[in-house]
Amino acid sequence: MRENVAVKRAPEHGAKSGAEDVVRAFIGSIDRGQRSDQPYRHWSLKECLPADTLDDIIALPFEAPSLEGVSGKRELHNNTRKYFDVDNRKRYPVCEAVAQAFQDKRVTSHIEKVFGTDLKGTYLRMEFAQDIDGFWLEPHSDLGVKLFTMLLYLSKDPSHSDLGTDIYGPDKRHAGRSHFAPNAAMIFVPADITFHGFEKRPIKGVRTSLIINYVTTEWRAREQLSFPEQPIA
Repeated sequence: MRENVAVKRAPEHGAKSGAEDVVRAFIGSIDRGQRSDQPYRHWSLKECLPADTLDDIIALPFEAPSLEGVSGKRELHNNTRKYFDVDNRKRYPVCEAVAQAFQDKRVTSHIEKVFGTDLKGTYLRMEFAQDIDGFWLEPHSDLGVKLFTMLLYLSKDPSHSDLGTDIYGPDKRHAGRSHFAPNAAMIFVPADITFHGFEKRPIKGVRTSLIINYVTTEWRAREQLSFPEQPIA
């Protein structure tokens, strides 16, 4: 029998749905997900979070940073990136609820079972990404200290439907693009062929997404982690 781990509920003010609701919604979305094996194994999910949780994340009062004419890698703007880190978990109930859910044993065990990765000893990292016109990302694989990648799309602007993640083959030739829809996601386990990026194209407003990773102990920027003192059991 799988052990149930107690989950903190978010405070009543701010977030309407708590961590327990997020756990149920996300596990359900995994079970309904669709797998594709080309050009590498990845999954497409829908309805990943409760609807009010999605709205609460979108409403977070983080201003989209200026690119200052530079793009291609997210790390070029490390000083303006936002995370569901220790401080923001304390400040915003929705950050606490979502972080607690993805730290929960039921979620991590289901991720391991369905996606075929071992999360033991890893740490949860959740980045609130805000991309504006001029943004692009070169093809990269996430191979290394990331053992799980989930790109959860947030923004509801209808013009963002073509702003999904670009997918590349082993030769880094463009092979497809995920569909961008609010509360949908693309998931993969990083390997040496999991090339993905974002081809430069017009962005109206702000393209928002939540980038969810489980990273190894070699991750140096501990301040980015949701629970820097609590590895996944």
